[in-house]
Amino acid sequence: MSKRHEAKYKIDRRLGQNIWGRPKSPVNRREYGPGQHGQRRKGKPSDFGTQLRAKQKLKGYYGSISEKQFRRYYAEAIRLKGDSGENLIGLLERRLDAVIYRAKFVPTVFAARQFVNHGHITVNGKRVNIASYQVKPGDVVAVKESSRQLAIVLESAQLAERDVPDYLDVDHGKSTATYTRTPTLTDVPYAVQMEPNLVIEFYSR
Repeated sequence: MSKRHEAKYKIDRRLGQNIWGRPKSPVNRREYGPGQHGQRRKGKPSDFGTQLRAKQKLKGYYGSISEKQFRRYYAEAIRLKGDSGENLIGLLERRLDAVIYRAKFVPTVFAARQFVNHGHITVNGKRVNIASYQVKPGDVVAVKESSRQLAIVLESAQLAERDVPDYLDVDHGKSTATYTRTPTLTDVPYAVQMEPNLVIEFYSR
C-alpha cells in the first residue's frame, strides 16, 4: 500500500467518517481512530474542537492542500462579497484537481492532483499542470487526447459510487468537462456534512 493510500485512510479513521463515501473506507469496519489510543472514549468537544474538526474534514477532503494554502482560501473567501462559508466552498470547487475529480476522470482527489501534475489535463486547449489552478465558469477542462485511453480514465467514468454534479457539463466520450457555474454548498455532492461556516469561525478567532 502506498504512503498516499495510508494517509487518506488515516484521514477517514481520524475523523471517524467516510468523508469520500468510498466502499473500501476502513471506517466501514472500524469507526474508531488509528493508533493505540484510537479507541479511547471521547468527551464532548469544545467549540474550538468542533471548529478544528470541521476545518480538518474540509481540508482533508481536498487531498494535499497545505495549511498555508488553505488559510489563503479563507483570506480570499472573507474578502469576496457574500457568505464567506459559501465563498470558501466555491474557491475549493474551482480547483482544477477538484473539477477533474467531480467529472469522474479519476477515482480520487489524490489521483486528481497527480494526474494534473503529470500534464494530462488541458484548460481551454492549453496544458495546465497546477492542481490549484482556479477554473472559471465557461472554461473547458479536458483530458489530453493521448491520455484518454489510460485505464484510470476509462475505469473512473464507470464508477457507480458517485454522480457528476450539475455545475459540470461532462462528455465522457470526448473526456471534456465544461465548468458552467460556481456551486453553493448544497450543490456539492459531499458524502458527509461539511460546515464551512465553522471553518471561517476557526480562522477568525
